[in-house]
Amino acid sequence: MSTPSPAFRARIREGLGNAVLQEALGRATRSFLISRLKALSDLPDAETVRDRARAIRAHTIAHLDRYLEQFAQEVERHGGKVFWAATAREACDYIVSLARSRGIPMVAKSKSMVSEEIGLNHTLEAAGIRVVETDLGEFIIQLAGERPSHIITPAIHKRREDVSQIFQKHLGMPPTHEISEMTAAARRALRQVFLDARMGISGVNFGIAETGTLVLVTNEGNGRMVTTLPPIHVALMGIERVVPTWEDTEILLRVLARSATGQALTAYTSFLTGPRRRGEPDGPEELHVVLVDNGRSRWLGTPLEEALYCIRCGACLNACPVYQAIGGHAYGSVYPGPIGSIVTPMLGEGNGAELAYASSLCGACQEVCPVRIAIPDLLVRWRQMRAGSLLPAWERLGLRGYAWAARHPSVWARIGRWAMALLRRIGREGWLRRGPGPLRAWTAVRDFPVPRRSAFRDWWASRKGDHR
Repeated sequence: MSTPSPAFRARIREGLGNAVLQEALGRATRSFLISRLKALSDLPDAETVRDRARAIRAHTIAHLDRYLEQFAQEVERHGGKVFWAATAREACDYIVSLARSRGIPMVAKSKSMVSEEIGLNHTLEAAGIRVVETDLGEFIIQLAGERPSHIITPAIHKRREDVSQIFQKHLGMPPTHEISEMTAAARRALRQVFLDARMGISGVNFGIAETGTLVLVTNEGNGRMVTTLPPIHVALMGIERVVPTWEDTEILLRVLARSATGQALTAYTSFLTGPRRRGEPDGPEELHVVLVDNGRSRWLGTPLEEALYCIRCGACLNACPVYQAIGGHAYGSVYPGPIGSIVTPMLGEGNGAELAYASSLCGACQEVCPVRIAIPDLLVRWRQMRAGSLLPAWERLGLRGYAWAARHPSVWARIGRWAMALLRRIGREGWLRRGPGPLRAWTAVRDFPVPRRSAFRDWWASRKGDHR
């Protein structure tokens, strides 16, 4: 255990005490997990496909420089422009400068976690440029003045009743809890945005190196509107999202939607190669691909490199008992949940070291990860690397004592007998319901079984002679 900062502790308490949040998260995450199991059961050789997906990601990250160069060359060969942004500031400055040079007063955005990561909306608005989120979930939380609380479903913490109140306040919608009426209200508000915006900004799920093609995976048509109607399309892409070939992309698409939403394929899977060419009826006149590093490359070749395999499906959030209990906002970062607890400090978003302790290390996240990232191992590594200073002095001393005793069997056995005798003495009816010292936090939410009088070590020693 660590000692969370007061701010982190307050966010945890707020999440645990929010009955509405608990209801919304419980309903949504259970639905996603059930749908995921069904979708994978319908996929022939699903486990083999997952193994292949992991191999593709491992190979790509191991040769990231080569595939990024190939991808950039192909984007430019097809008429696009590539900007290499080493930092969040460089990415934002490039986009603001581009918008100003074209006299653009408003941009329409499709969903992009990278844009959240670099703080793009705030930077554009500070420059006097209006930003409108057109993904329904992002649109809801933009109106609510909040940050996303999930990687793929940013408004997962909102019930239909909450959305109704937001739309009544900001869109003048009549009171209703009918989803079709609420989506119609959002559609009416956004339709003119699509027509008026002269710049569209999107994320990128995958960038195919062999052709410079951008792959966008969405369940709403807004992604296609943002990338084809405005004369300028800006695509924000983390450098790790490149994929070598179309065949590799097809494998990753098989596991992405199934892991994220339980669909065989999302409603809109778009492939965009370059800006509009002569004779084509639609598409942007300009395509700008902003490749964002923002701390990613410094982890290449390190034990934490595996976190870059992530394809942002959000399955680990849905399976995580900690995320289900406290919600995404408690993490205080753009990327919440198990993978967010690793990625946040990697990208330098604050310190983030304490997030490594927001996990029970149960392994549910690794079990559902489509590319089998060893998330619990990476969380433990973060604890070793950066989070040791978060431990209180008594815990650091206790761990040193534990390590010493574990190397001396006779001492370990003696301490174990003494500890078991103490627990039996203070327990009642076979259970310890109020533990002493460090055990108090454990027994605050669960009862601890009192140890048997005979230790396993003694029982095993007495039986060794029975086996030849």
